[in-house]
Amino acid sequence: MHSVAEIFESLSDEQSVKLFNTIASERVNSVELRTKGPLTRKQYYSRLSRMTRVGLIKRRSGKLFLTAFGKIVYESQKLIEAANKAQWKFKVLDSVDVSEELPKEEREKLLDNLIENSHIKEILAKE
Repeated sequence: MHSVAEIFESLSDEQSVKLFNTIASERVNSVELRTKGPLTRKQYYSRLSRMTRVGLIKRRSGKLFLTAFGKIVYESQKLIEAANKAQWKFKVLDSVDVSEELPKEEREKLLDNLIENSHIKEILAKE
């Protein structure tokens, strides 16, 4: 088992995230993937090595694919991306929560109207 910090570190730069997303979206041949990107050979293999070491990806018959754990991390990453795009909406909710003048039912209506992503909505409704 690896620490959460090690998992995040394996995806800590834009190029690593792009590699990870490409692997997630298509079972790609390792050689093809290597030639697609702007990374040097060393940069490419060090990123793949980190992702493999923490259990996000595997290689089988020359093809790269996400492990079961990698699929969970990928879905979490998509949730973070959706949340990042909606940050201004969270600021609205935070300002309403700070004022404490809005009744709970009104806050729930506001949440329903502002947030489209059901998973994010579910997380915020727990508060």
